Amino acid sequence: MKTLLVLAAHPDFAEAVRAGINPEQYRVIDRTNLDEAEPMLAHGLAQACIVDIELTSVQGIWLLEKLRRMAPRCPVIIYTGAKASEWEEEAYLQGATHVLPKPVRGRMLTALLDRLWVTSAAAPPIQPITPRLPEESMKPAERVAAPAAIQTLGVLRDFSGILTHSLDAEGILKQFLLLLREILSINRAVVFLRQPFASFGSAPAVAESRRLRAACAVGLSPGLLQHFELSFEAGIGGHLFRLGRILRRSGEEARNDVETQKEFELLGAQVAVPILDRETVLGVAVFDGRITGEPLINSELELIFHLLEQLGLAIKNIWLHDQLAGNHEMMADILRELSSACVVVSRDLNILHANKTARKYFGRAENRSGEMEFSDLPQVLGAKVYQVLKSGSALSSFKYEPEDSPGAVYRINIVPFQRQQTGLPGSALLMAEDLTQSEQLQRLEIEAANLRLVKTMADRLTHEIGNAMVRLSTYQQLLAEKLAKQTVDQEFLKIMERDWADDNKRVSRLVSQMRYLNVDAPASDEAFPLAPLIEDAYLEACKYQPTKAAKVTFDAGSKPVVVTGDRAALKHALAEVMLNALQANPTDPKIGVRLHAGSTGNGLQGLEIEVQDNGAGFTPEAAQKACAPFFTTRNVGLGLGLTVSRKIIETHRGRLEIVAPKSGQAGLVRISLPLDAPLALKT
Repeated sequence: MKTLLVLAAHPDFAEAVRAGINPEQYRVIDRTNLDEAEPMLAHGLAQACIVDIELTSVQGIWLLEKLRRMAPRCPVIIYTGAKASEWEEEAYLQGATHVLPKPVRGRMLTALLDRLWVTSAAAPPIQPITPRLPEESMKPAERVAAPAAIQTLGVLRDFSGILTHSLDAEGILKQFLLLLREILSINRAVVFLRQPFASFGSAPAVAESRRLRAACAVGLSPGLLQHFELSFEAGIGGHLFRLGRILRRSGEEARNDVETQKEFELLGAQVAVPILDRETVLGVAVFDGRITGEPLINSELELIFHLLEQLGLAIKNIWLHDQLAGNHEMMADILRELSSACVVVSRDLNILHANKTARKYFGRAENRSGEMEFSDLPQVLGAKVYQVLKSGSALSSFKYEPEDSPGAVYRINIVPFQRQQTGLPGSALLMAEDLTQSEQLQRLEIEAANLRLVKTMADRLTHEIGNAMVRLSTYQQLLAEKLAKQTVDQEFLKIMERDWADDNKRVSRLVSQMRYLNVDAPASDEAFPLAPLIEDAYLEACKYQPTKAAKVTFDAGSKPVVVTGDRAALKHALAEVMLNALQANPTDPKIGVRLHAGSTGNGLQGLEIEVQDNGAGFTPEAAQKACAPFFTTRNVGLGLGLTVSRKIIETHRGRLEIVAPKSGQAGLVRISLPLDAPLALKT
């Protein structure tokens, strides 16, 4: 039983072949592409190959060419649905045994296969290859063939000489043309290449990518090539881009194209060969005949085609190398000019790269070579780099203050460069950013803000205390006059006592506000019931806003609540909030206080205290700025009440917020206190 290999993209074709032949005589194995069929072809497991391709483009010829390379002695039968005469001829030239139209006809296929085996049986057997004997023991005929082999080795040696220019596309092509001229006596030749891709993967413009400029030439004037180029759009370049095969000036395609004939005439050439990289056309090589006037024969052109294909792969590798080198150089320039220090350290603690800023920060003045060493790094940073190299884990950014440079501050980041296939990093990157100036600017900004706050506070305090002292000074003068005249009456003393008491409360409140603004933690940690604290805070607020019509409602739930903290501070904070509620509607103030479980906003369970007034509500601007220092909508007062309340609540790890108002709704202040220690809700 013989094995037939069927190459077809669709499985229906293989089924049609199976149905048309005798299953007892032939075994059919189908594959979708050459990659899958390569093991069978390489080991000679198939006695014949049946291929389903379309002979309407060069792709089918390329497939046939690759198939013949894998299995040069395997008969190939081609089935095609559409074919052109020139492509059918090319298929036979590439080694196809038969080219048949679809569909598959079983009787015809069986007859052709039978003839293949009859022809193979009649062919002479293949002689085994015997080792070459020393020249002394050769027969005279063998001695005649020896110089030909030596000549071939000499050509191979000369061709390998072009590899010395493996990183120079123009140099390698120049040596190739000179070698061809020496071997084949070519009169003139020129190679055109398209533009390579630029660095960082960017492609040239579409128009530029389809233009071919002269890369090197032999026997042609440089002045001509300087102003002459080919294109993939038309002419010689257009034909080779579409066909992908050798183009002769005397061929039918070239004779019918005026532009192609003009280009051949200007270059004085007779044949054009594409330069491929097995995927696309990289360029065009144009040749004249020999110096004796004879044209190049097909076998020579075929050899040149395959050599240029290998050179095309080499040129593509050169372009990729140039891109990589350009990218590397650009990245090195970027790292070199960065304002942050960058140091790359290998696993063996060698400095692979250090930019100018790194040498400025860490380099030693006595180092004459200018190159950084690992020992130049401060001991603290060197230990951190070593830790990253050993563990493979990046470190969180941290600040570093060198001992020999007081006041200098750096932000340090150390990250590993780790390949996916290895467990530990091959190197580590240390980045240092100088924060000295920004830290100084931040300190200066804080100091300036504090100075502005002190100035504003001094101005407001002077004004507020001055108002209180006016009445005190006036009453002092009046009292002195009345005592001198001995006309002090009881009504005057009552008015003076009331005003002195009001001014004393005002100054006392200012003193309390200043004291609590300067405290960053609760002064005590005691447990106390919340309900009496709210009542005391309400009474304290009424001292500064006395009104007989004021009403307060307190919804504390069915169970008493006990909190822990600084009682006096919390009382002052609640009093300021309730005073703000009383001032919202001075003529008929009403306050509602509600307690319920809530959250402090930082993920902790807490207690919420809501204080609602019956005034006109906060405006959007007032709701946003109510807790800002010295913000007030009234003509009296410093505007520190809610500021002090928020400071006290925050020192107890709570939060004070002005609930965003809605149209026609009264003002609402919400205080959130955490329930965990040192605060607790007890029932």
